[in-house]
Amino acid sequence: MEPLLGVKVGCLFSLLVLTLVCGLFHHPASNGRHRRVLSLLSCTSAGIFLGAGFMHMTAEALEGIESEIQKLVIQVSTKDTGGTTGKMTYPYGELIISLGFFFVFLLESLALQCCPGAAGRSKVQDHGPLPSPSRGPLRVLVLLLSLSFHSVFEGLAVGLQPTIAATVQLCLAILAHKGLVVFGVGLRLVQVGTGSRWAMLSILSLALMSPLGLALGLAVPQGVSEGGQGLAQAVLEGMAAGTFLYVTFLEILPRELAGPEAPLAKWGCVAAGFAFMAFIALWA
Repeated sequence: MEPLLGVKVGCLFSLLVLTLVCGLFHHPASNGRHRRVLSLLSCTSAGIFLGAGFMHMTAEALEGIESEIQKLVIQVSTKDTGGTTGKMTYPYGELIISLGFFFVFLLESLALQCCPGAAGRSKVQDHGPLPSPSRGPLRVLVLLLSLSFHSVFEGLAVGLQPTIAATVQLCLAILAHKGLVVFGVGLRLVQVGTGSRWAMLSILSLALMSPLGLALGLAVPQGVSEGGQGLAQAVLEGMAAGTFLYVTFLEILPRELAGPEAPLAKWGCVAAGFAFMAFIALWA
């Protein structure tokens, strides 16, 4: 086996094991016995989602969308003007991130309109009064789908790296923030009362996404690594960022801040989660 291929296979198993361990760390029985701890962990996960959304996904999406659309603008301008290039002025990146936000909003609105009973309260009712009925299960489903797309492209990026150093560096950056994000997803599954079997299947499906993307990257012949994936990756990254922001501001924080217990401790947990993701962004 070639050294580069061996390193990538090692990265594949690392991503798989880390996701499974962090995602399956929780147990539903902990809800009643450790209410305050669970609440503080939830606030920490809010900071993690916020940091992942702003410091990682949004930054990468804005850069990628601007770069890819600028290429298209240059191509079109060159054809039309015979060499004079145009410049992108419309904020397409911000638009796509907002569309991710409104996509989740639309799904929840449709669920409430068509099946009011399906949007009942979460099974976890010991965090104090909620500002509104919780549509946690739907939000977690959309979050899982968004993170799955994100994970596929992360794995794809690792699989396409041309050197061992670049592969290891990128894989470590992904591992550093992926564990915390998946921990937050697992926590949301616990809080909305997801059954153990469905929670395990959800985490297992999510765990397979990065290895799937890495395997696809290994299957791509050298020299065609860019292909047509650039714009698609940037768009999905932006949609995922919008989803993370929605879950942070309209799901986790309203729920946890509705109760009067330990507001400064909750603020500190949110800030700590965000600060850690911001720190990781120095290398990721």
